[in-house]
Amino acid sequence: MKKPLLAASAALALALPASAQEEPEGATSPNQIVETAALDEWVAIPAEDLLVMTLAPATDGSAREVVIQLMPAPFSQGWVENIRTLARAQWYDGISVNRVQDNYVVQWGDPGYDNPESGEVEQKPLPEGLRVMGEDEYAATGLLSIPDPRGRPRFNYTLGAMMMRNAMIAASGGVAIPDEFAEALETGEAPSEMSPKIGDNYGQIATLSLGWPITGTMGSEADKKNRFWPIHCYGMVGVGRNYSPDTGSGAELYTVIGHAPRHLDRNIALVGRIVSGMEHLSSLPRGSGVLGFYTEEEADKRTPILSVRVASDLPESERPGFEYLSTEGETFAKYAEARAYRRDPFFIVPAGGADICNIPVPIRPVAGE
Repeated sequence: MKKPLLAASAALALALPASAQEEPEGATSPNQIVETAALDEWVAIPAEDLLVMTLAPATDGSAREVVIQLMPAPFSQGWVENIRTLARAQWYDGISVNRVQDNYVVQWGDPGYDNPESGEVEQKPLPEGLRVMGEDEYAATGLLSIPDPRGRPRFNYTLGAMMMRNAMIAASGGVAIPDEFAEALETGEAPSEMSPKIGDNYGQIATLSLGWPITGTMGSEADKKNRFWPIHCYGMVGVGRNYSPDTGSGAELYTVIGHAPRHLDRNIALVGRIVSGMEHLSSLPRGSGVLGFYTEEEADKRTPILSVRVASDLPESERPGFEYLSTEGETFAKYAEARAYRRDPFFIVPAGGADICNIPVPIRPVAGE
């Protein structure tokens, strides 16, 4: 059995001077709501879905480790399979971070691949057996018919009902609603006097599935309009590619370090997210070359990647453990509503809405007995 690790109190981390006024009484914050979640509302992330990326030590000698969670089915599985193949072939060992573009992305891979500033660098040969994906695989179909690992409906109906109502109001010509979603729309009630506006400008509905932010179009399986795709929120990991029809293999990866670049959705495969060690990537020096690539003169700024391993391949004592708060539970619904309609003491005017990327799914580390 794994137990959650205790993190330093946010109140201590953001402690005010002694002369500052004390926090007034008020509604609970989103983080306080998360703390009330029962143990069975937390879902363990399989070790097979975690990558451990070890960067070269920092200038002060401290270790730098980044943990990536890979996306579950039905999203981006061809690329995810390639990434595991590359990791198990130890192909990533010895590559580097080659691009850091401020308020955009950090990108890592072979310095000799698709790098306009690298000069004459020999490309590292790829292992055999990598899959080639089509652009139609950027989105997934049949999402409503696939249960989550615990046998529950994949959508969070409580939150999804609120989102769908707003989507229906905004959509022209109406939206076809699957039968299994209709009941949730009829019975779902917004948990406040004002229904939070949790919508999306890039799809008919924005919601969360299996702990991941997604958007898409609703419809029946027959008319093929039921298509969903993951979203470029902060910390999401995607696959670098060249011009279409190239879709990338997984050898070049990037993570979002700025405002969500939603225009990239359905144009690049998203394959995961950073769950630990984001600070080691977001704080790297920015490149001055095209698109933030390091120039030949900045070669010393490239951060070497010592190794990337699938966590399930590591000795049990070295495997990281993480779990996420189920997006199908009542606690998450309350948490999401609180993010959209802040009432805790610091806030004067609640926004009454939230971008889907502003409802990050809580993830916490766990340790063994």
